[in-house]
Amino acid sequence: MTELHRLVTPTPSEAQASKPVRIYRRPEGDLIREGKLILQHGENYLDMTEYRWQREMSLNLTSMCSRGLFDSGPLERWLGDEELPHASPICHDDLLISPILPREVGKILALGKNFAAHAVEFGEEPPSEPLFFNKLPETICGHNAIISPPRGYEGRLDHEVELAVIMGRHAFEVDEDEALEFVGGYTIANDLTLRSLQRGDRDQRQPWFRSKNFRGSCPLGPMFAPASRINPGSLQITAGVNGKTRQRANTADMLLSVPAAIAYLSRHLPLAPGDILLMGTPAGVGGLEDGDVVTCAIEGLGELTTHIRRR
Repeated sequence: MTELHRLVTPTPSEAQASKPVRIYRRPEGDLIREGKLILQHGENYLDMTEYRWQREMSLNLTSMCSRGLFDSGPLERWLGDEELPHASPICHDDLLISPILPREVGKILALGKNFAAHAVEFGEEPPSEPLFFNKLPETICGHNAIISPPRGYEGRLDHEVELAVIMGRHAFEVDEDEALEFVGGYTIANDLTLRSLQRGDRDQRQPWFRSKNFRGSCPLGPMFAPASRINPGSLQITAGVNGKTRQRANTADMLLSVPAAIAYLSRHLPLAPGDILLMGTPAGVGGLEDGDVVTCAIEGLGELTTHIRRR
């Protein structure tokens, strides 16, 4: 099998490709629901769960972020600990749990029409001010999950690749130039959408809630990358279906950057560790049929695969 970190579609920068630090959550043995935390450091895979169990330390990813364990200094000291036990490599066809568990998540806030071309493909103008909606933590699932729309739904089901920002610290009324200091890390999201239902609700001027919150509508993964190791300002982002690319852009194309989104949101409501911001999707969204395989990829964050089953 091919190791997952070598299957990234966009090519990462030299700085990000050097000694990557990535955290996966793989179901093993009795840890089917919670999974075992596996840390990739360069070519090495290390067993975080065993290491922290032996020392009676928390395995809550949100807690580790809020305590600053993934900041550059603490992270480097931790990686230098020779007692970190080794683990088998993560492979692309592994079934992986979302790196952050639903119970570790406070709220999911998603940014709509944050790529101008995405608004245009629906015959609309970009919003005059940031547009956010919410998804529930219960919608989260992991890499290689099999997802079905609700029973009886025969309308269009769309993929939407997005950069997911995981907050690491409490943030309220923060300035844009300091906003990244409050980020814990990043992963990939596929904001699956019941497009026909969304259009119907919008035509009636009702919220999009139903179309964005069916079971499994928020695949996340395959990994968590600490914020200290990723620059979100210029990352290649793609999505393909059955090997054919449909979406391609760069986070530099976003109308609202990650720091600007955090600053804007934190003026209106407090953000807490474990909150997730979905940064919007590029143009190229499209319908999915039974048996389709969706591959979402972001530079430095790997590939998130979702399998579609229409009932």
